[in-house]
Amino acid sequence: MKVTVMKFGGTSVADPEKIQRAAERAVAERRRGYAVVVVVSAPGEMTDELISLAERITPAPDDRELDQLVTTGEQVGIALFAMACRARGAPAVSLTGPQAGIDAVGEPGRAQIRRIRTRAILKHLKEGRIVVVAGFQGLLPSGDAATLGRGGSDLTAVALASALKAGRCEIFSDVKGVYTADPRVVHDARKLSRISFEEMLELAGAGAQVMQARSMEVAERFGVEIHVRSAFRPTAGTLIVAREDLMLERAFVSSLALDKSEVRLTIVGVPDQPGVAASVLSALAEDDIPVDMIIQSAPSHAGRNDISFMTPKACAAKAKKALEGAAKRLRAERVDLREAVAKVSAVGTGFRHSPKIAATMFKTLAEHKINIHMISASDLRVSCIVDLAHGESALRALHKAYGLGKGKR
Repeated sequence: MKVTVMKFGGTSVADPEKIQRAAERAVAERRRGYAVVVVVSAPGEMTDELISLAERITPAPDDRELDQLVTTGEQVGIALFAMACRARGAPAVSLTGPQAGIDAVGEPGRAQIRRIRTRAILKHLKEGRIVVVAGFQGLLPSGDAATLGRGGSDLTAVALASALKAGRCEIFSDVKGVYTADPRVVHDARKLSRISFEEMLELAGAGAQVMQARSMEVAERFGVEIHVRSAFRPTAGTLIVAREDLMLERAFVSSLALDKSEVRLTIVGVPDQPGVAASVLSALAEDDIPVDMIIQSAPSHAGRNDISFMTPKACAAKAKKALEGAAKRLRAERVDLREAVAKVSAVGTGFRHSPKIAATMFKTLAEHKINIHMISASDLRVSCIVDLAHGESALRALHKAYGLGKGKR
């Protein structure tokens, strides 16, 4: 069988008319001779609405019960999608993540896919049905359903494409593809025709909302070619592929990202001695708190330094509490939390061998009187933490400085 995996995000199935339009795409693909697997997210803002409903019951809902609740959003989406396919004369069946054979491990809300048992899906495909699978969820060894974290439907689609050896994995959303920057902020942002797995992974990690970072790790590992395109317009979109040879010796910026979803935490005045950083990070690891951009300052004359890092806003309170415990044990001065920050990142290739790229970023921000709080760099990305109020203006200034606008290349 020639298998195509198609994923429709929440905005693509937000109402009955959009569900019907998406179903027409799946039916048309089947008529072209493909066996079609469709991954569907919860319609519209349903996941956020369900979380809000839970928080009206209790400000701290139990993780297991919250997953039991939010997985119903995808079940609504897949059932309606299958109905729409059937109404167009195409046999279709909806399957939850567990019914589709998606086994997961880990904790509710942040589970990982362990394996996919494809037997049930293949049976339906061989019988000519479009298989509509709920994204964002899998089955834990305990028998409970668990969600795969924000953007988990991308992970479901890429993992299914790998397991089914699909020729294509198409990601449909409300954007036309991957841009040089968020087109809602930078009006002359240019759509990219191609981008590498590595660059897209860095963009996702930098806060771009196009693809989930974990899905890109799976795509790169198993060589799943991805096509990101609009669910509403017949455009070519952006292909996410293995890095091209011509890119290996060139240094350039391909895209920028702005992330407003994190906070900065600093533990001030920790002793400058071996094991301190391990103690601080262990306190966070015990509560499974994700961290990004860890920076340790040089020690002062008093033999103390500061350790700063970024973490998602949702983890801020828990992270601050964990750090305050570590600060007390280490006899540090205090823990500072700064919420009004943004991360602006330049993503491309060859940065390590071209200091001009980082220099351009720093010079541009200085010219616009934008102060930098933290810096992180790799061969593929340079990120700066700035005040939240300056985030969008920083993005626009850098987009112009790197010459990424329409007609520039």
